[in-house]
Amino acid sequence: MNRTIRVAALAALVSAAVVLPAHAQVTVKDPWVRATVAQQKATGAFMQITSAQDARLVEAKSPVAGVVEIHEMAMEKDVMRMRALPNGLDLPAGKTVELKSGGYHVMLMDLKQQMKEGETVPMTLVVEGKDKKRSTIEVKAPVKPLAAAAPKMDHSQHKH
Repeated sequence: MNRTIRVAALAALVSAAVVLPAHAQVTVKDPWVRATVAQQKATGAFMQITSAQDARLVEAKSPVAGVVEIHEMAMEKDVMRMRALPNGLDLPAGKTVELKSGGYHVMLMDLKQQMKEGETVPMTLVVEGKDKKRSTIEVKAPVKPLAAAAPKMDHSQHKH
């Protein structure tokens, strides 16, 4: 009887392993959304994303915005430009990709309401593995004040 139970348990374990999806394990740390002023129609969402396997952030959605895109800020001929990443953002295995002000970020546009400090913004991130299978990650991002992302500048070397 003991052997029968062990064989049945092993068979169940093997069958469960076959059924489990092979999606990349992705973690999201410290998500937040920048607060807006009345009538402002766009803002950014920021976070750190780490994937155990090579993957790609291919889409983001939120009920607070009519349009949600993955964006990049980059210098082009001495001008900082923002552009959508139509093919998504690479998430190299084991490396944290930081979405931050002035770099990669999730752009929330056509906002349906003002984003006020203390509120929480629900977002769904869609990640695609190398096998082209997609998985979703539900994120609850707190809204932080406008000044939260202001870079700290060292003016000690300036003569004002």
